[in-house]
Amino acid sequence: MPKILFMGTPDFAKISLEALYNAKYDIVGVVTNPDKQKGRGMKFQESDVKKFAIEKNIPVYQPEKVKENIEFIDTIKRLKPDIICVVAYGKILPKEILNIPEKGSINLHASLLPKYRGAAPIQWAVLNGDKTTGVSTMYMNEKMDEGDIILQEEVNIGKYETTGELWKKLAKIGSKLLVETIEKIQNGTATRKKQSQEYSIAPMLDKAIAKIEFSEDINKIKNKIYGLNPIMGAYVIYEDKKIKLWRAEIIENEKMKEIIQKNITEEIEPGTILIANEKIGLYVKAKGGVLKILEIQGENAKKMNTNDFLRGNKIKEGIVLK
Repeated sequence: MPKILFMGTPDFAKISLEALYNAKYDIVGVVTNPDKQKGRGMKFQESDVKKFAIEKNIPVYQPEKVKENIEFIDTIKRLKPDIICVVAYGKILPKEILNIPEKGSINLHASLLPKYRGAAPIQWAVLNGDKTTGVSTMYMNEKMDEGDIILQEEVNIGKYETTGELWKKLAKIGSKLLVETIEKIQNGTATRKKQSQEYSIAPMLDKAIAKIEFSEDINKIKNKIYGLNPIMGAYVIYEDKKIKLWRAEIIENEKMKEIIQKNITEEIEPGTILIANEKIGLYVKAKGGVLKILEIQGENAKKMNTNDFLRGNKIKEGIVLK
């Protein structure tokens, strides 16, 4: 069994670490990001990867920096890993670290490379309305997600699948692919495929992206709502208050006509609240159709089913959301 040094931070990475542990690999250490202060109390919180490692008595290392960190690099050399596995660690590794393991340093990435290199591949796949995405394992080099591909698996994205739901699905599929990759490296059957130079980048998300513009196409708005769920949340402004929209359904104009008994024309200003009724629901005009808001969150409140929200919050029909 090869000795593995695992590097990762969020729950996505924890699923892979757990899969390697259950496969009985010799995990000589876990490297994860330093604890961060979160929440109203600003208490230090450990990463999901660290919590699992502590539970299983695996040594944990949390360097602030890895580049030119001689002490940390020496620590890895003393551990003598055969393979370094990196899953959503969040730092670019220098050549000095990548070259330590005899059998190579490998990475699990949540896209079908070379598409969506970078920090937020799952989010951008949903935001862009992609029908498919996937996971890739690759040999790492010093550049971001440019290494030779070992294995890939394609995954369908549902029309109303959130980033959170896709995240969990890819984490599970990716963990299995990572174990399979290590098995192939171990028995000498792992292949290397150069990546095409026709790539795209999935950068970290800017908070400015969360504001919904109803002048945009209805499908783009829907993708934004689901792409930012559960992180950040897409929002509108109603009476100077920020309201987040967590789920919505596209209603075609003919179906909408059956609901309100009149035509929905393109002359109606996008963002106009057509119906706000606790029994029927909340319907908003958008470019190319109507959005039925299914899950909503008022300012400084909890997210909830829209009909429940309307029972305690008055929203005026005819108002144009900005």
